[in-house]
Amino acid sequence: MLFVAFASATNGLAQLTDAEKDSIYISHIEDNKEPDKVLHAEPLYIDLIRDLGARKGEKEWNVGLGLTDNLSFDSYEALVEYEWAPIDRLGLEVELPLTFYSPTTVSQRDSVPPHRLNSLKVATQWSFFVSEQLATSMALGYINEFKLSNFENFGNPLFSGNVYNPFLVIAKRLNSNFHSLIYTGPKIKQNFKNMTYSTSYNINSSFHYMISGTKNFIGVEFNKTINKSDFDMTIRPQMRLGIADNLLVGIIVGVPISRENERLSSFIRLIWEPKHKKHESIN
Repeated sequence: MLFVAFASATNGLAQLTDAEKDSIYISHIEDNKEPDKVLHAEPLYIDLIRDLGARKGEKEWNVGLGLTDNLSFDSYEALVEYEWAPIDRLGLEVELPLTFYSPTTVSQRDSVPPHRLNSLKVATQWSFFVSEQLATSMALGYINEFKLSNFENFGNPLFSGNVYNPFLVIAKRLNSNFHSLIYTGPKIKQNFKNMTYSTSYNINSSFHYMISGTKNFIGVEFNKTINKSDFDMTIRPQMRLGIADNLLVGIIVGVPISRENERLSSFIRLIWEPKHKKHESIN
């Protein structure tokens, strides 16, 4: 009788429905610790400054590699970033993005920009609204980019400009699997040499489907930029896969709706959460 009871219980656990898996996983993220936190699928290209509703002590390393076809030359992107939460609800980030260029033909070599360490980027994000009942989170943030001179003129001067970028994030989990997010704000660029300013406005929206009981998801970002009368949008289908308990990989493809300046692009992001507390599998 004991054997029959054990076999029956084991079979019941092995046959958890997707809804039950989602309920267990969401509960693990939201109810395992204080304060409240809502599980959101966050975009991979326009990366947030820590999770929405960040909890003190959370931290994460990101390494990104990308390739963009810019008509007359190819650009290769690389970035290293570290983000952490010193207190509940507050995220901080430091990032170093680099870009290298290569001509598509020998005749176009003169049109290739010089390689550069683009900037020293520092950022902060405060989650001012977190509601598990509404499955909604909101945050205000600010990114400051100290623009650096290219490698040919590096240090002469060291900083060539500044970029000021306040932003607002609103995320809503539509149900156990479907997630939506809007990230928007102005970007003000300052050129130190002639002290000129230019302003553009970004509206980034994303939708994701998270696989039941896992961190894995598939989705799409719509990255939109308004610059005076010019409107550009790049559609970025993407997926995130967990390859270890504390290691994720994100794969992104960029498809511009207008090919004025670039064609297709691709980007890979490795995400590592050090000292991540392991939990029991629910699969």
